[in-house]
Amino acid sequence: MFESFEHYWESRKPYLDEALRVQLVKLLHPVPKSKSAALHMALDGGKKLRGILLCMITEDLGGEWKSALSRAVAVEMIQAATLIHDDFVDQDRTRRNMPAVWTLEGAREAVLIGDVIFASAIHLMSETGREDGLVVSRAIAQISRGALMEPGDPSAFIEQMTSNSWRDNHYEKIIHLKTGVLFEAACELGAISAGVNEEIRLKCMRYGSLIGEAYQMADDVKEIKQHLLQRCISSQQMALLAPAVLYFEKEAFSYIRPILLGRTFVIVQPFWECLQSTVDLMEIEIQHRLDLAVAEIREVLQEKGHTSLGIKAPQELIAMFNLC
Repeated sequence: MFESFEHYWESRKPYLDEALRVQLVKLLHPVPKSKSAALHMALDGGKKLRGILLCMITEDLGGEWKSALSRAVAVEMIQAATLIHDDFVDQDRTRRNMPAVWTLEGAREAVLIGDVIFASAIHLMSETGREDGLVVSRAIAQISRGALMEPGDPSAFIEQMTSNSWRDNHYEKIIHLKTGVLFEAACELGAISAGVNEEIRLKCMRYGSLIGEAYQMADDVKEIKQHLLQRCISSQQMALLAPAVLYFEKEAFSYIRPILLGRTFVIVQPFWECLQSTVDLMEIEIQHRLDLAVAEIREVLQEKGHTSLGIKAPQELIAMFNLC
């Protein structure tokens, strides 16, 4: 029926957008008018890839995608709240070419708006079913742990590196908790919506987790490429990207350290080559994880009589992200 995941996304996204608008009306009922614009900005934008992936999983497993819409709404609410908090923590002033919520509402209000959205997602799913409530509450807790693991403070990161308290697998944990978890939750909720057994549900979770991890790597690759073009990077930006660089190029710390200390923001030629090598290795790893995701679910889809969207989706989803 659908030639690609993008075609599926184009068909289903208007329904998800409308379902989110309905939920937004409920959220806005007790919220002062002054906060309405911020909530609209947080929930209306974005491609909503996680929610659409959830609907696709439900449909590919033989379920009714419209019955999965409330679950897709909850996933996109969590994503929106996460971005509101992340923008403030990272002091990013724009989101999707618009002012970040915290720049309009202030730090306190932005954090509280994010909290309201998180809590509303848990409430929505708890009303849907006990399993659904557990999935989203666990996802929010894990995402928060991932945010805590990120080295936002350049000085603290140097201390971790020099004291050998930084572990080689930290980047694996960060990309799983920061991004893999919500993709995993989306696919698990899709499996729950389709009413499949525990074995298939676990396969869907691994499928989503691997896609999410590849997605975060693709995001990091995009950031590194931007700095390669500019040939400069701030200490704060370096701290956020250092886990990825050191995971693939362990000898890069000698170049990273002076940037973290604020002594220079220039990417010297040897470090430029190191970062380019990092990008090449990351792109190989992205493809590896996408292949593993397909391997997780291929047999299940073939048994269900579906062999197209779920198999095509990982590659095409990352391609859609890269074109943003």
